[in-house]
Amino acid sequence: MPTRIKVVEGRMLPVEDPFTNLDDDQDLVPGDVIISLTRFQAEGERLLSEGRKVGVRLNSDEEVEALAYDLPRIAVVALAFPKFRDGRHYSNARILRERYGYAGEVRAVGDVLREQAHFMLRAGFDAFEPADGSSSQDWEHVTRRFRHVYQRAADDRVPAFVERER
Repeated sequence: MPTRIKVVEGRMLPVEDPFTNLDDDQDLVPGDVIISLTRFQAEGERLLSEGRKVGVRLNSDEEVEALAYDLPRIAVVALAFPKFRDGRHYSNARILRERYGYAGEVRAVGDVLREQAHFMLRAGFDAFEPADGSSSQDWEHVTRRFRHVYQRAADDRVPAFVERER
């Protein structure tokens, strides 16, 4: 089972994952699940009506707008990075937080590296499944590396130019 790191009160902590990740060809299991967008579109209504918490996994070529109507009922949006250098999900995380006001978990899965943690937090991610075997302490260290930020983002940190004006 992959390690999951979650932001809890501003800290990066290792946490248990109550969700089971299911591929499209796997049978449903009891409990909370994370499924693909395709499977969610086919079976999501039924799963939600059963009282389960449901998460949806989006590939980088799938648009987050496809979930807009259902976001209030979705517990997790897992954004799957096929390669660490594919940055499309940074935009998707920011769209989820800023345009749709999504308050659920935005999880980075796939080829996710700790060197990206600072930027992922700024875009709106709050949970991670690291591909590089790094610990929550490693992630904590990376996220605290820079004190100042120079532009506004989904994390609502105050940019340096605003700090200077104060």
